[in-house]
Amino acid sequence: QVQLVESGGGLVQAGASLRLSCAASGRTSSSYAMGWFRQAPGKEREFVARIIWIGGNTFLADSVKGRFTISRDKFKNTVYLQMNSLKPEDTARYYCAADTRIPYGLGPNDYFYWGQGTQVTVSS
Repeated sequence: QVQLVESGGGLVQAGASLRLSCAASGRTSSSYAMGWFRQAPGKEREFVARIIWIGGNTFLADSVKGRFTISRDKFKNTVYLQMNSLKPEDTARYYCAADTRIPYGLGPNDYFYWGQGTQVTVSS
């Protein structure tokens, strides 16, 4: 079992920055892919960013490229999502996810472990 706990969400104005954290515990493994997803009310959960634990390879959704970055701290077993130039359309609940299945996917069904999420609200 792997436990994921997100933090760092909040209410900010458009143009501001936030950094989300996802702390992993339990049977963590270096073979994990860690992802960030978000879900706005009435919408499906969508992919935001992914990082492969070994090597640190990253991939971001087109909608956040140039504004968001994903990184990890191997010693703290923590993944970060740095969000800059936030827009009202970034408002959603953000979830951290993890999985070991290869090939690493980009859809919600490709991830087995999920956190409870943290709310991000961006006002205009």
